[in-house]
Amino acid sequence: MTDHISGKSILITGAGSGFGKLTAERAAAMGGKITCVDVNADAAEKTASGIREQGGAAISVLADVSQIEQMRAAVKQAVEAYGAIDILINNAGIMPLAYLSDHELALDAWNRCIDINFKGVINGTVAAYDWMMAQGQGHIVNLSSIYGNHPVAGASVYGATKAAVDHFSHAVRQEARGKIKVTVIKPTGVLATGLMAGVVNKAAGMSIVGHNTAEFGDVLKRYMGGTMLPEESDPENVGYATLDAGYIADAIIHSINQPWGVMISDVTVRASGDYFIL
Repeated sequence: MTDHISGKSILITGAGSGFGKLTAERAAAMGGKITCVDVNADAAEKTASGIREQGGAAISVLADVSQIEQMRAAVKQAVEAYGAIDILINNAGIMPLAYLSDHELALDAWNRCIDINFKGVINGTVAAYDWMMAQGQGHIVNLSSIYGNHPVAGASVYGATKAAVDHFSHAVRQEARGKIKVTVIKPTGVLATGLMAGVVNKAAGMSIVGHNTAEFGDVLKRYMGGTMLPEESDPENVGYATLDAGYIADAIIHSINQPWGVMISDVTVRASGDYFIL
């Protein structure tokens, strides 16, 4: 595979865990110069130090994506460290699934979800925009979700933030045509990430499997119990049902590992045997 990542300055939000951490490690292994941004300073530095131990280039920056000045400072640090901001990956996000009837418990989390999932994408884009335009080229990758495809009970706020990311991303692509590439990555449900920790009402997560609820419940029990059937856990099998987070990171890497003149606009990654209906 031709390497279009080596030497590029890549800023990744939410780089302390999940898709962000995996993407940072993969991009660094290909020669990318990584700025690991996270609201958890220790987690960001752990990712960055791990990359440096492997001979890669990485710095860590403490920043809350919901705060524009912190994101401007993060981008400035990336430029100071590496001379440019070539690629911005707006990955940070939370998933506080809950029904509207759960509002007493969920409202604060929903507001934070809007601040991180949507305002965070805006802030990252705003912080990098002028630098990229002045450079004459740049690439923004925004993490959306299949939840943004269609309204579903239990995800009114989370799904709305992801639909907003879709709309925003393609408008930015139109405005910055010929200067900034924009890619939207839509993961399906990935069990092995920290996103599940933010769910307010576990029952709200079942709407996305619809008529597959009973089967999915059985698979989930086997997954939690470590007793997955071979056809469910083997990615070489068309019945593979629980996507590993690494496949999302691989999709992100594929989208940025392209010539400047080639833009992968939208990517949805699924396990071929998953139970999600969106």
